[in-house]
Amino acid sequence: MINNGDTAWLITSSALVLLMTPGVAFFYSGLVSTRNVINTINMSFICLAVIPLTWALLGFSLSFSVGNSFIGGLQWAGLKDISINTMNDASNIPQYSYMMFQMMFAVITPALISGAIVGRMKFKAYVLFIILWNLLIYTPIAHWVWGPNGWIAALGAIDFAGGTVVHISSGFAALVAAIILGPRLTNNTARHDTPHNIPFVILGSSLLWFGWYGFNAGSALAANGLASLAFVTTTLSASASIFTWTILCWLRGHPSSAIGKACSAVIGLVAITPAAGYVTPMGAIIIGCVGAIVCYFAMAYRNKLLRNIDDTLDVFICHGIGGVTGAMMTGLLATKTVNPVGADGFFYGNSSLLVKQLIAVSATILMTVVGTAIILCFLKTIMSIRPTPEEESKGIDIAEHGEKAYERLT
Repeated sequence: MINNGDTAWLITSSALVLLMTPGVAFFYSGLVSTRNVINTINMSFICLAVIPLTWALLGFSLSFSVGNSFIGGLQWAGLKDISINTMNDASNIPQYSYMMFQMMFAVITPALISGAIVGRMKFKAYVLFIILWNLLIYTPIAHWVWGPNGWIAALGAIDFAGGTVVHISSGFAALVAAIILGPRLTNNTARHDTPHNIPFVILGSSLLWFGWYGFNAGSALAANGLASLAFVTTTLSASASIFTWTILCWLRGHPSSAIGKACSAVIGLVAITPAAGYVTPMGAIIIGCVGAIVCYFAMAYRNKLLRNIDDTLDVFICHGIGGVTGAMMTGLLATKTVNPVGADGFFYGNSSLLVKQLIAVSATILMTVVGTAIILCFLKTIMSIRPTPEEESKGIDIAEHGEKAYERLT
């Protein structure tokens, strides 16, 4: 029987997660130059057009219908055999509501990747890339972690709201894409590519934080105490991350910038995502602090860690490294005292969870790195995926979209 309260909460959560994609668009666009604002926004916005279609046609069925340990079946392809009376097997909500909620996760994930390659990928190539990536990379990983008979779920690794599925996959895909596309033109980087609108960055991170409550608390699939816990842990991790980042800036004699605070908020949200429904509020504070410390020093030494790799907006560090940190901290701090259907972590007497988390993280990285490289190399063989130096110098907004964000600016 349908639980009206749970259904209403999941519909609301789906709308909150949808809002995160425009949040990414503002966040990323504020960090780029005036020449690439429209392209950056479009790379997020087009995900709202393309991914819902692929999700309804194939993605949802391949992720969440019964298949084997690695991929689902086609019983729900085109949403066949699903009606308003079809219930989700794991909750008291309609399958349509669950399908929409998971759709929004699938939408935002490729949008996150775009931050590593803004200003140097043709838009048509990008659209083809996100279609192939969603079906060939995201869909299997989602099945492994959340689908029936998924091998990572069967292993006993846990991911409450997408630390592996969304953040590790997008972060490492971003790294591969940045390597294959190559760095920005040197003269453009030195002269133009500085954040053009810091208020956009703050607006984007605020929209992300707001939407993240649907992302994490919505993953309880019910309006209950577990959703409340996830709401609390999400807040505390983000707050702890911002505070820790600020202290680190002061200790190292650096200004406490607005961009740093916005980025650290996202890092705290990324880190808590796999753990949101499995750790105590105090555990969430620890995760936010550790996530900030790890990512702060990764950014501080990025030129040594990622030499000659131009990840434009540090997607790999924020989502890849931040996601790995969160997944492994889940293996340390998860406890059944807050969620009996979860697992105890290392600090609660179960060292095996940490090993399982490591296996899940490693498999996700391997799948993402190899799969993303194959997709991009395939696209390079059938089309030109990077604009010409002249187009990059002029700006992708004009070259690919025929418009400017600010008409009075050159």
